[in-house]
Amino acid sequence: MRNAPIEAATIVVSETRRAFVFADYVALTKPRLNFLVVATSAAGYYLGGTGNIDLGLMAEAVAGTALVAGGAAALNQLYERDTDALMRRTRLRPLPAGRIVPADARIFGLALSACGLAVLAARANWLSAALALATLLTYLAIYTPMKRRTPLSTIVGAVPGALPALIGWTASHGAIDRSGAALFAIVFCWQLPHFMAIAWLYREDYARAGFPMLPVIDPDGKRAGKQAVYWAFLLVLASLEPAFSGLAGNAYLAVAAVLGAALFWLAVRFAAARNEKTARALFYGSITYLPLLWIAMIANKL
Repeated sequence: MRNAPIEAATIVVSETRRAFVFADYVALTKPRLNFLVVATSAAGYYLGGTGNIDLGLMAEAVAGTALVAGGAAALNQLYERDTDALMRRTRLRPLPAGRIVPADARIFGLALSACGLAVLAARANWLSAALALATLLTYLAIYTPMKRRTPLSTIVGAVPGALPALIGWTASHGAIDRSGAALFAIVFCWQLPHFMAIAWLYREDYARAGFPMLPVIDPDGKRAGKQAVYWAFLLVLASLEPAFSGLAGNAYLAVAAVLGAALFWLAVRFAAARNEKTARALFYGSITYLPLLWIAMIANKL
């Protein structure tokens, strides 16, 4: 009986340790970033569907996409654990902090990716699984190594970032067409002004880690500002395409025009005065823009 308090305390400590370990493995999947992947693939699935949407199949397709994205994030952190250790905003991640060993992270990332591909192949179709595999390979084999070599990696990285919309679309639609390509183009263009704002805000961190982002190699920020404006303009054009392809109607067209004009103005403002205030405004404006655009597009279909 005298050992009961010690045993109870040991159980509490053990449970707490398990909770922390679980949280670290969740952190490897970059849940905040991949929430956008889930939302994008779900929007793509719904918009690509014809007739009544099977919510069960939709959930399986979105889950498969999320598993692949989570696996890619874990493997990306494995590759970048040394540079993550140099950056203030990433040095406390599980791998650079030593809370998870590289071998375990590798097994975890590969297992998630394989499960996600299997779910898409079995419960959606081979095209969506092939696009998910392309996302994985482009992200890990091309974009991740390029980050250390050239600022062009940002444009390359926008490809796997935009593919979840197309994965969702093909999972329900079964083919890539003009409307599906429009969804891909929207997310592709959206990422560039969004990331220019992030790169400016964390330029010191990127410089410390040796990543040649535009605000690092061009400290004045003029090139980053021009890129933000250029891609925000292309985003306006891409966002109007669903109305012309028949995916959405005039109500969506009006909303897309207003949202696009607002984001373009934020990009112009950032380009004119590169500072923390304008960069944060562009960042928050961009993360507000995309959900509102999806809502407008989906509401048009209801």
